[in-house]
Amino acid sequence: MYQTIVIGGGPSGLMAAISSSQNGQPVLLLEKKKGLGRKLKISGGGRCNVTNNLPYDEIIKHIPGNGKFLYSPFSIFDNQSIIEFFESRGVALKEEDHGRMFPVSNQSQDVLDALIRELKQNDVTVKEEQTVVAVKKVDAAHFQVQLQNGDRYEAKTVIIATGGTSVPQTGSTGDGYRFAESLGHHITELFPTEVPIKSNAPFIKNQSLKGLSLKNVGLSVLKKNGKKRITHQMDMLFTHFGISGPAALRCSQFIYQEQKNQKQQNIQMQIDAFPEINEEELKQKITQLLKSQPDKHIKNALKGFIEERYLTLMIESAHIPFETTYHHISAQQLSTLAHQFKAFTFEVYGTLPLEKAFVTGGGVSIKEIVPTTMESKMTPGLYLCGEVLDIHGYTGGYNITSALVTGYVAGYFAGFAE
Repeated sequence: MYQTIVIGGGPSGLMAAISSSQNGQPVLLLEKKKGLGRKLKISGGGRCNVTNNLPYDEIIKHIPGNGKFLYSPFSIFDNQSIIEFFESRGVALKEEDHGRMFPVSNQSQDVLDALIRELKQNDVTVKEEQTVVAVKKVDAAHFQVQLQNGDRYEAKTVIIATGGTSVPQTGSTGDGYRFAESLGHHITELFPTEVPIKSNAPFIKNQSLKGLSLKNVGLSVLKKNGKKRITHQMDMLFTHFGISGPAALRCSQFIYQEQKNQKQQNIQMQIDAFPEINEEELKQKITQLLKSQPDKHIKNALKGFIEERYLTLMIESAHIPFETTYHHISAQQLSTLAHQFKAFTFEVYGTLPLEKAFVTGGGVSIKEIVPTTMESKMTPGLYLCGEVLDIHGYTGGYNITSALVTGYVAGYFAGFAE
């Protein structure tokens, strides 16, 4: 009979098992795959972006999927606690752009090793390649966890830390949703976030921009009325099926939401190639460049102004003949070109599927979870943490912060439960 059984050996489950075992309580950690922390190992491009050093409000802002829920768990264990946890266990961390924290070694394995060492030190029983098929509440004081091989384990408390359904090769195949539903929970609609976006726009279909990267652009998802739903100013990449890169990944969840709001598949997006200056300033800049080489064709006069293939597309979409020179360009054409650079609009029709996403949107409804303890409101003694919950953030250390924080809090209260 265990105090706590943790289902799932990802970041959240590892932290939950450590937290629930810190006072010597018997804890069992069950992992479906061979090897713990598989998603942790591939995070941050194999360097493991372990948390983010920004203030609470900024972190919450970067978790558009119910981030405010985390204010309560943060009062017990937060991003600074994560930094302290790893540094006090010999994993030196460094801060990079936008507050992202990485191990100085750039090795995600060091982060994982620290967690595994802690499990051993706390005498957590770890069983890998164990597929849980059911979780049952036997009576008021204990649960039974059934495995595919027929084994059964009992515990006072159970923590579901099975992840979402993104990156299924790591073992996140949505089992936790089934267990949670069987114990009275509701699962909000699942959708892919942090995922590339698909488009049938002519410049995508003819692959004229394939492989082209634009630096520091403003990429927006538009509402039905043409106003901006969200804008992310980052790099983006054109692919053979649509757009990718940081700005596109961050916009992806809003494509799904706008498809629901607008009740239509095709959604408008917009690129501002020069987000730091306004349209009039840009028009003046273009005019000066053309004026300085008045006999050159427009494409040659603006060479180096922006990536050549994108420049070609902008001139075409402004309906300006390529052989136009400064002598022959009209004020209207200059205005149209500046406008295209600032508000190039194109249609997209969705995103790549959930299994291609970095993060799962949706999950166990947070209305059914006590935020200060991560305990289920439906089934006392059941705790949930990490990506199985309806909480999702952008990449940049926000999802792993949520996973480690909710994991620690769930483990702490499950470990002390009577």
